[in-house]
Amino acid sequence: MKHTDYLRQMLAPLGVYRLEGTCNGGELEAVGAALDGCAAALETVEREMLLTTAEGDGLERIEALLARRPVTSVLERRRAALAALLRIGGDSFTLSAINDNLAGCGLNAVASETEEPGVVEVRFPEVPGIPDGFAEMRAIIEDILPCHLEIRYVYWYITWAMLQARFQTWGEIESLGLSWSALEKLVR
Repeated sequence: MKHTDYLRQMLAPLGVYRLEGTCNGGELEAVGAALDGCAAALETVEREMLLTTAEGDGLERIEALLARRPVTSVLERRRAALAALLRIGGDSFTLSAINDNLAGCGLNAVASETEEPGVVEVRFPEVPGIPDGFAEMRAIIEDILPCHLEIRYVYWYITWAMLQARFQTWGEIESLGLSWSALEKLVR
């Protein structure tokens, strides 16, 4: 409901004001339009001030506070990534908290401890080879993981056994006309 209509309804029971075609009516229209503008601005501020509802300026302002930006542009994933980055604090260095932060940042990466003290392995379980955008991912991972740890990146590649499990013949693979990187993504 527009504020002009609301104001008219509020004043109607008084029966004192003639609001059609008068100066009072014009003034009421102007006040109502100004209130409509304020309400629209407040709705935008309310939406953008909450991470769960922000769509544009609010997300950009939160990102400006952080050293790294999320690696996704999908709205829901971007919100989740920012929430994960904001959760990082002094108590965020347990293995589960680190993996939660990595996943929340939109990274398809998993950190695990090794037998060697001070060494952590980071794997990319659903991505064969070195993931696209690795330099940006690496910067985010190294911001999340404690600086005193050595990070070893572990990659995996498809094997002939994986190809044999997925395809019966080499001709079947060639008929798809895939590049090697496309084939790698197909055979996870």
